[in-house]
Amino acid sequence: MKWVYGKQDWKTFERGLENCYLITNGLGGYSSLTMTGAAARGDHAFFMACTEAPNHRYNMIQRLEEQITVNGKSYIFSTQEYADGSRQEGYRYLSEFSFEDTPVWRFHINGVEIEKEAVMRQGENTIAVCWRVMNRTRSYACLAVTPYFRFAEKGQDICAGQTYKRYEAEECSGYSAGRIESGGLSLEYYTNGKIQGMPETAEQYYYAYDACDGRTETGAAKTDHRIVWRVGPGEKGTFELLYILDPANQESVKNRRKKPYTVSSVQNIIEEEKQRRTDLAQKAGFLSETASFLTRSADQFLSRRESTGGKTILAGFPFFEDWGRDTMIALPGICLSTGRCEEAKSILRTFAAYEKEGLMPNLFPEGEKEPMYNTADASLLFINCVFLYFERTRDKDFAREMYPVMRRIVECYQKGTKYGIHVDSDGLLMAGKDLDQVTWMDVRAGDILPTPRHGKPVEINAYWYNALRIMEKLAAFSGDNGSVYAEQAEKVKTSFNSAFWMEDRHCLKDVISGTDADCQIRCNQIWALSLPFTMLEEEKERQVVDTVFEKLYTPYGLRTLDPEDPQFHPVYEGEMLNRDMAYHQGTVWTYPLGGYYLAYLKINHFSREAKELVKIQLEVLESAIREGCIGQLPEIYDGGNPVSSKGCFAQAWSVGELLRVYEALEYKGGNYEFHRCLP
Repeated sequence: MKWVYGKQDWKTFERGLENCYLITNGLGGYSSLTMTGAAARGDHAFFMACTEAPNHRYNMIQRLEEQITVNGKSYIFSTQEYADGSRQEGYRYLSEFSFEDTPVWRFHINGVEIEKEAVMRQGENTIAVCWRVMNRTRSYACLAVTPYFRFAEKGQDICAGQTYKRYEAEECSGYSAGRIESGGLSLEYYTNGKIQGMPETAEQYYYAYDACDGRTETGAAKTDHRIVWRVGPGEKGTFELLYILDPANQESVKNRRKKPYTVSSVQNIIEEEKQRRTDLAQKAGFLSETASFLTRSADQFLSRRESTGGKTILAGFPFFEDWGRDTMIALPGICLSTGRCEEAKSILRTFAAYEKEGLMPNLFPEGEKEPMYNTADASLLFINCVFLYFERTRDKDFAREMYPVMRRIVECYQKGTKYGIHVDSDGLLMAGKDLDQVTWMDVRAGDILPTPRHGKPVEINAYWYNALRIMEKLAAFSGDNGSVYAEQAEKVKTSFNSAFWMEDRHCLKDVISGTDADCQIRCNQIWALSLPFTMLEEEKERQVVDTVFEKLYTPYGLRTLDPEDPQFHPVYEGEMLNRDMAYHQGTVWTYPLGGYYLAYLKINHFSREAKELVKIQLEVLESAIREGCIGQLPEIYDGGNPVSSKGCFAQAWSVGELLRVYEALEYKGGNYEFHRCLP
């Protein structure tokens, strides 16, 4: 699937800022600018490197200024808005932008056609870009590219007095070579063009996207050279430029690289990446073009984590790190649905090693820092992931390896652990206390908890029941008595049906806390239906699905709160406090859509008619993939009218949960029968 955009998609300067691309390197580094090539966010960068995977990110190159001179006239074809209100409007020469495996721009400028393509190499802080030029004029065309550098930690601006030193080097593999140093970082570059020094020049940018949300709205970058290249009249040629963060600055590679780096041609790197992404799609084996593309999108969240030596899943770009809860929700789709079971095993082993008092890390350590364990659901979802992995692979050895960790989780939850997590006398699980928010609706604004869910949250108890049933099924592999877990599960089931069911509203309470929040209609109840083991009879499940569809469903995700609730916020925008108050108070989230569709398919017994309806409803997601970050699914939309993606422009669990739906529709090796017994 190839996403193609034309001039109607950037009718105005502002319209051209609405969509961006994303390419990643498997280390946490990335490249992301708008489709017109502008930096519209502080987190946009042509080259965001990562010195220690996956979260030590540095904005190395903010952008590239591009200019072509032909017939004695110069044309700037890059686009950017500046802090003083001025603009470069090169988008006027942009005829086409496309994205399949790499971003590709096509410009037409007075008889010259320019095709630009960029790529990042996997496992390295390397970015390559080429300009393929067809000069159909009767004079030489001279292309000049000016890189603007920041060399600052992600989210930070250039330091006062920060300087850049540039060194020329001997030609390498047919490339002119050099090095730029600043702030203790060293960036190597290779090009078939000629380097021309110039006085150090700074630019001050305006970030329109950040300005409207109360974030830092300006940032700076500097340059001291440009790179020029010429193509003769009536000729074609390719201008190449390659940047590599010096391995001495990279924990991710410096201790593993045994041979000196050899420069590959940019085209080779491009073809290498395209083949890699094709192989990923073929391995997943989806029939749906959209699902096949989302397989490639899923890969962008997988990263090495240096501190653990294993794989991890980044929650979202451009903001989020690898969080425990997000990982456990995203993993089944990101890894299992795409056939990447070894990566799933690596991630689960890493989490198992960091289990503490029955809790899984919600945030992994960096350096000497201790992990954060402030989550009630990550541990229960870990048990679910182990089970889903076992279903997929029948790997009994791994199930046995993980079982002691799973047993400790259950035991600690039963006797009580941190953050008020413990089993009540009725068998239901309680969680949260004071200012600790331990469910996914975890916003805290100072002393304000916009969504306090202390007590017995509905999805936590659904996860709890599911975990007990899984322990019942896997106990035999470790010589345990599964009937103990079965008895506990039955008690939970009885109490859950009694405490949570609202007959008059045809759905489940959101939480048992003794407050008005208990009866709010929220999307959390959908996970009481979509897990492998659930507690409601079929008729009640059908009523829940219908209520969720009536009150919360949109084609782009589920609302987090019934619009008729007085606490509903229709818009997510403005200063941080305003956004925090709206975050889980009506805002549409994409990822619960996966739980909804799986629940709908389940209550309709995965019938042909049900699958066809879901397929039709999923068609609109193609427009979501085209909007915002091209090729990705976002974090959130406004709750009132979900027309534009917001929050993280690429969210792992959004992609992962929808991939699970596509897998269920195709029944490709997955087993989506519920309440089953293992052989």
